[in-house]
Amino acid sequence: MSIKFSEVRWGIIGAGDVCEVKSGPAMNKINHSKLVAVMRRNGAKAQDYAQRHGVPKWYDDADRLINDPEVNAIYIATPPGSHEEYTLKAARAGKPVYVEKPMARTYKECISMVEACQQAGVPLFTAYYRRRLPNFLKIQSILNEGIIGDIRYVNILLNKTLQPDIVWASSKDDNWRIMPEISGGGYFYDLASHQLDMMDYLFGPLQTAEGIARNQADRYAAEDIVLGTFQFDNGVIGQGTWCFTTSKISDKEVTTIVGSKGQLSFPFFSDHSVTLEVEGRQKEVLKFDIPVNIQQPLIQTIVDELRGKGRCPSTGVSGARTNRVMELFTRHKENLGGF
Repeated sequence: MSIKFSEVRWGIIGAGDVCEVKSGPAMNKINHSKLVAVMRRNGAKAQDYAQRHGVPKWYDDADRLINDPEVNAIYIATPPGSHEEYTLKAARAGKPVYVEKPMARTYKECISMVEACQQAGVPLFTAYYRRRLPNFLKIQSILNEGIIGDIRYVNILLNKTLQPDIVWASSKDDNWRIMPEISGGGYFYDLASHQLDMMDYLFGPLQTAEGIARNQADRYAAEDIVLGTFQFDNGVIGQGTWCFTTSKISDKEVTTIVGSKGQLSFPFFSDHSVTLEVEGRQKEVLKFDIPVNIQQPLIQTIVDELRGKGRCPSTGVSGARTNRVMELFTRHKENLGGF
């Protein structure tokens, strides 16, 4: 795409919690990048964010921000239910889009977003920021160097109690993460999307994926347990278990990559360590310093690409693939019946 900016001037739609530390401040820390406008439907909250973060403009209308001539790139940080709508509007305005994860509620919405941006000739990026964090870059390096040998399989385990209802919302009535009409699914869509995107980054697109999903606890409308199996184009196979109604005894989160000479194990959400175990060597626990504004390394690649200086590794196309896998895990249900 031919877009080349001397400076990226960001406008944020949905300047909520994720923009407080993870993303918004990074836009002013990167050379040739500036956060110039923010929007929330609640104008008072938009104004408050702007004043606290030194942002020149604030809006309570997304259309006004999108069409602001000083804004030349749009960051969509709303819940997934409005990602498609705002992406299509930004594309029509000829402005590149950086959209939060998961990319949308459905794979169909993702494809609509990709096609709109392609037709408008503007880039589309997805906020799978782990693709540029040092711990995951180290994992990629270990795999590429063959330190754990030929990869046999991947196992993803994420067990959580019902505690997230307390952590993320005052009540289930205002927790959009467990409302499929807004989020696309439950906590699986919110958390597993990071894990599945990273598998895509490390091993390439999946060749096959299937799963089963249920709502066992009946605490909200979305699925609360998902099991999936998958295979990559390179022959590596994997499995995942995501359960959000376990006891505290079972509360655990770890991903393991098993090779012919050893294995790697690491969390996605509890800390940023990587444990390396290789035959004939002492076990190593590697630890990494992560930026305070955790999306900054990925946003740097977006700024670089928009200035014609590099490429961002997390695109609309790769983000759509993750949505497709989540749908295959959660939507495929078959009753075999009796003999």
